[in-house]
Amino acid sequence: MTAKILRGRLLSFLARPAGRDDTSSYFFEEDGALLIAEGRIAATGTFSEIMDEADEGIEVIDHRPHLILPGFIDPHIHFPQMQVTASYAASLLEWLNTYTFVEEQRFADREHAARFADLFFDELLRHGTTTASAFCSVHTTSADAFFEAACQRKLMMIGGKVMMDRNAPGKLTDTPEKSYEDTKKVISRWHGRGRALVAITPRFAITSTPEQLEMAQALSEEFPDLHIQTHLSENDAEIELTMKLYPEAKDYTDVYARYGLLGRKTLLGHAIHLSDREMDAIAEAGSIAVHCPTSNLFLGSGLFDLERLDAKNVRVAVATDIGGGTSYSMLRTLDEAYKIQQLKKNRLSPIESFWWATRGNAEALGLEKRIGTLAAGSDADIIVLDSAVTPAMAIRRETVETLEEELFLLQTMGDDRCVREVYVAGRASHPDRR
Repeated sequence: MTAKILRGRLLSFLARPAGRDDTSSYFFEEDGALLIAEGRIAATGTFSEIMDEADEGIEVIDHRPHLILPGFIDPHIHFPQMQVTASYAASLLEWLNTYTFVEEQRFADREHAARFADLFFDELLRHGTTTASAFCSVHTTSADAFFEAACQRKLMMIGGKVMMDRNAPGKLTDTPEKSYEDTKKVISRWHGRGRALVAITPRFAITSTPEQLEMAQALSEEFPDLHIQTHLSENDAEIELTMKLYPEAKDYTDVYARYGLLGRKTLLGHAIHLSDREMDAIAEAGSIAVHCPTSNLFLGSGLFDLERLDAKNVRVAVATDIGGGTSYSMLRTLDEAYKIQQLKKNRLSPIESFWWATRGNAEALGLEKRIGTLAAGSDADIIVLDSAVTPAMAIRRETVETLEEELFLLQTMGDDRCVREVYVAGRASHPDRR
């Protein structure tokens, strides 16, 4: 790949901001530049610094006055649920049984899965998301389609064949043994191929027997470097049913702990209704509570207690949860996360929100040395954001004086239209501008 320089206003985080005025937590350069070579960021600095070291005649792509950031990272999303989004239901379990389980059965068909894999990645890139951790369906065809499309686009994607052997339609269940063997096949075919990473994916305790969770544990012991993704304490009725199915467990979190599924690479979607004991157990294991604000509001599941989780030193991430979530946009997701914290009397600054969607989520995935920053040596997954792209935003932009104000404008009024360009491994990849 030919080297090039991206010029613009650079923003990249160095650590989680300790407060609104913690300028030491991020790098911001008004006239900055990135030297891109071989799919990576070779150098980061001021435009004059980068040009002084660059080869004569190198291509310069000028994105001023827009912001250049690392690509957004979505650590909890469902690949087979594109046509489930915006389905009317009163609660999680009704929504699953009425719409989701019906739709996911279609992903046994290879052509259907392949078509939606392309649509899925187009939509992520359109919204500036360059890495996601995705649930596929129970079918290996679904996982194969997901990873094949991701590899073709050189995307870093985490995905997993869902393990599910009860409380779902027959065409959407496997067995403990089959879930183990099929997951191993997916790992063999895809893990480490290109930038693909496979996750062990028991959907949640309700849809897995103890025998299947034992198989998930066996996989985690055989492949300790893999992520584990599941759901936890999203809905009161879900928790009640889980405890009936696992009466020996202390609580919902203890179900996963008993099968060795809590660890530093475990992503626990939702994690809303947690006791102090559960938070302590999650913190001790180093697992991640993944906040899904648009989904939690849409399904009426509850309000994420970020302040309490922080006090307990629980690692946190933020995600869209399509199709329970209502937008692919991390900007819209950050907006709803902000509003939830307002209701919880916990003020969330836009500086921290953008850390969360970039380096914060990368740290949650253990991938901060590869993605989530604009540091030299990182993979060149980059987005360009325009904070004045709509007439209403342009009017508000006239009065914006600080970086904090601009970021808050983006998360409050922005959407996919703000994404002027997206680079995947250094290649311009916006689906509408290819």
